[in-house]
Amino acid sequence: MKTIKAKYYLIPIVISLLLVTGLIYYYFLSDFSHEEVTQYVYIDDNDTEDSVFIKLQPIAHAHNLTGLKSIARHWGYTGHIRTGRYAIKPGQSTITVFRNLKNGHQEAEMLTIPESRTMERLAGVLSKKLMLDSLVLANSLTDNDFCGRWGYDTATIACLFVPNTYEVYWNITLDGLMERMQKEHDRFWNGERSAKATSIGLTPNDVCTVASIIDEETANNDEKPMIAGMYLNRLKEGMPLQADPTIKFAMKRFELKRIYHDMLFYDSPYNTYRNVGLPPGPIKIASVKGIDAVLNRVNHDYLYMCAKEDFSGTHNFAKTYNEHLKNAANYSKALNERGIK
Repeated sequence: MKTIKAKYYLIPIVISLLLVTGLIYYYFLSDFSHEEVTQYVYIDDNDTEDSVFIKLQPIAHAHNLTGLKSIARHWGYTGHIRTGRYAIKPGQSTITVFRNLKNGHQEAEMLTIPESRTMERLAGVLSKKLMLDSLVLANSLTDNDFCGRWGYDTATIACLFVPNTYEVYWNITLDGLMERMQKEHDRFWNGERSAKATSIGLTPNDVCTVASIIDEETANNDEKPMIAGMYLNRLKEGMPLQADPTIKFAMKRFELKRIYHDMLFYDSPYNTYRNVGLPPGPIKIASVKGIDAVLNRVNHDYLYMCAKEDFSGTHNFAKTYNEHLKNAANYSKALNERGIK
C-alpha cells in the first residue's frame, strides 16, 4: 500500500517537473526567431530596454519575446544596453539572443569605401552603414583641425581612404574609423608602392591626386597607365595638366558632359588650365587601379590626349599640339553631330 501511495505522490511531481521543463523550453530554449534567414537588429545610443523589445518584436515568436523580457528584468538589462549590430539567427534560443545583447556580442559589418567625389558624399554613404551621423562625418572631414589630427588637410583627406571592403563594427566611433582607415592606408602603401612613388618623384598624396584625375578621365583600366604617362610628362615639362575633370570638380558640376572655352578661366586652385602643377588634392577618392596606373605608368613621349570621336571611352594621344588640334576637332564634330551640349 505504501508503494502505491508513493507512486500517487510521484505522479503530480513528475507532471509538475515536465510542465516546468516544458515552460522553460517554450519561453527560453526554443527558437527565438520565426524567420528562416538571419535578421539584424541595430541598437544605438538612444535605445532603451523597451525600444530594443520593439525592434525585436517583428522577428521574435511572441512567447520567446515574453521570455526575453522576463530575463531582461531579472538580469537588469536596462543598465547594460550595448550598441551594435546584432544577428538574430534561425535556431538561436531566447537565452542565446539575450546573452549576445547583454554582452555586446555583435556581428561585424562589411563596409565598402566608395570612390566618392566629395567628403560630403562619402559621409552620406558611410552613415548608411555605420552608427555615425552623416552631418558629424561631413563636418569632421571638411574641418582642417580634424583632418590635421591624421596628417592631412581638407584638400588631401581623400588620400587617407583606400577603396576596398573592410570588416568593421557598426557602432565604431569616428576616431576608431579614422584609425582603421589610417592602418589600412599604411598597409596599402607598403614598401613597394612607396618606393615606386619616390622613384617618379611623387608622394603618395601626389599619386592619389594624379590617379583621381585619371579615374575621371576614363573607366578603361587598361588605358590608365597610358594616361598616367602623359600627365607625368606634362608635370616634367612644367606644362599645365589641362584636365577637364578638374574643371568639373572646381565648379562642382559633375554632370557636365562638355567643357566650354569660358569654363577654362574659372577661378579655382583646382583649375588645371589656369594653374601649373597638381591641384591641392584629389578630385575624388582615387581607385586602386588608378593609383597603380600612376605607379606603373607607360613611358612614352605623348603630351596631349583627346577623347576618341567614336565615344569608346578611350583617347587619341598626340606628341604635338597641331596633331592634338586635329584630334580635338574630330571629337568636337562628333559631339555636335550627337547634339551633346
